[in-house]
Amino acid sequence: MTDWLAAIYPYAKAFHVMAVISWMAGLFYLPRLFVYHAERGQAPEPSGSFAIMEDKLLRLIMNPAMIATWASGLCLVLTPGIVDWSLAWPWTKAACVLAMSWFHMWCARQRRLLGAGQGHPGRRYRLMNEVPTLLMMGIVLSVIVKF
Repeated sequence: MTDWLAAIYPYAKAFHVMAVISWMAGLFYLPRLFVYHAERGQAPEPSGSFAIMEDKLLRLIMNPAMIATWASGLCLVLTPGIVDWSLAWPWTKAACVLAMSWFHMWCARQRRLLGAGQGHPGRRYRLMNEVPTLLMMGIVLSVIVKF
């Protein structure tokens, strides 16, 4: 029944890496756009430009990349013999991926708030911009070191 997962494993893994790179690029850049929007978005034109960039980045790149990351990642973990669930690393990675997904949703909410003129100060977005880096470090260390 799961033989097809083993057959497509290298392709699913390659697709997963590509999807993760796309998703992470958006997660690194969107909070930076929020900083610019919050700090320089007082005038009507820049704020409108930031809103358009934020919307397109989220809708056209980040959302499809997150879905592709999850779909391909589930194919990988469901392939028999790939993940040893008795070790800590798959659980650590899973926790970080869930946190990354929460951060994605937080970003989507912030985009709506900024669009309504109710966002946070730029400093808060600067701090939140570090979250995906920390989570990425946890994910990569979990998968590569397999502690």
